[in-house]
Amino acid sequence: MTGELTLPAMEESTGESLEVAAAEAGRRLDLFLAERLRLSRGSARRLLASGAVQIGGRTLAAADKGIALRAGERVVVSSAARADAERIAAEPDAALCVLKSGPGWLAVDKPAGMPVHPLAAGERGTLLSAVAARHPEIQGIGEGGLRSGVVHRLDVDTSGAMLVATTTPQWTRLRAAFSEHRVDKRYRAIALGHLAADGEIELPLVIARHRPAFVRVAEAGDADARRTVTQWRVLERLRGATLLEVRTVTGFLHQVRATLAHLGHPLAGDRRYAPESDATGAARHMLHAAELRFEEIAASSPDPRDFAEVISALR
Repeated sequence: MTGELTLPAMEESTGESLEVAAAEAGRRLDLFLAERLRLSRGSARRLLASGAVQIGGRTLAAADKGIALRAGERVVVSSAARADAERIAAEPDAALCVLKSGPGWLAVDKPAGMPVHPLAAGERGTLLSAVAARHPEIQGIGEGGLRSGVVHRLDVDTSGAMLVATTTPQWTRLRAAFSEHRVDKRYRAIALGHLAADGEIELPLVIARHRPAFVRVAEAGDADARRTVTQWRVLERLRGATLLEVRTVTGFLHQVRATLAHLGHPLAGDRRYAPESDATGAARHMLHAAELRFEEIAASSPDPRDFAEVISALR
């Protein structure tokens, strides 16, 4: 039949056939794919959405993610579709500012408003899209797929210095350094109100909501609480705000934003953690990753224009 793709053809020439073991009977399809192919659950669902998965000759879709598998069934994954679904779309015309580079790594300057990595195949406008156009070797590094080369992250609206690995050995080294808190990360932040002095605080933080993400101080019994340590130094007192240098000794989602909000001094422009009475006029949260240092790596990012304009307006 014209246009028909038979199961044997996919298995033999273009796909990977996975037999469901007896111990895997009843497993959700998306979990099965994630475990057997060593993917994130989100990546497994993107495979389904791309039409890359078949069972019994039937092409499955995103809505089939929760079907329970039977022992002995064969799940066939198209190799070509899998590669397309997990490949970063390169953008040669996208601007990329490289602060420093070395064997297997880049320190790049991420603009505010730009996501670090795509969430779906074909998505453009991300930092990795620009990197992949100049360094195609990044594809498949580290976690692979749409997060290839990522060793740490910055929020979409946080600007500044960020490290990306372009080889597996450097990804392993840098990922370990971040996990073990051996990277010196320093931010410039504009906090509402006047902080009296330099300081340091240890807080247990927990993700209270994932979409959109929201972090709060943990309560007794929060099993997912993470210990965080944040240090700050007062650089300048502004009108109704304070310019700070902040060092994150540990690393956690929204650590600086949630910590300063807990102290009663949320970031200017932070619509998620700051009060509605914020009168600074900041269009996004005023947090800038100014410095990254680890062994031979030392990268600095100057204040972006919007950050400098808010400081100037508050002087």
